Amino acid sequence: MRLIVFLFFICAGNTFAGALYCGGKVEKLGLHASDQIMLKLSSMNQAVFICSPNKKWTVVGAGYTTSAEMCSSILSMLMHAKATNTTLDTMLFDGDNVPSNCTSWQSWKKANIRYFLY
Repeated sequence: MRLIVFLFFICAGNTFAGALYCGGKVEKLGLHASDQIMLKLSSMNQAVFICSPNKKWTVVGAGYTTSAEMCSSILSMLMHAKATNTTLDTMLFDGDNVPSNCTSWQSWKKANIRYFLY
């Protein structure tokens, strides 16, 4: 019995608080004064903070972090997608602030991008 309880807590500690797939065109990219990049896809109702080009990005509820170097790469890819009017098929967001659907984001929230494809 103790083993079952122990395994439950181990597994529960590794779950993600929220995960959501969104897609669409990059409508807005922004840089907030606190060195945070903001993104709004056409399927999203609000722009969200996605990373920082100057420090490691940590989001409560996400299982990992995004480095500053990776943030710069993400930003470059998103700028290219916006400039070429390309549709991103899949973007997976993680974290405690991730809503249940793409049109329910609240203002000034953070999310981690696990991956995206286009």
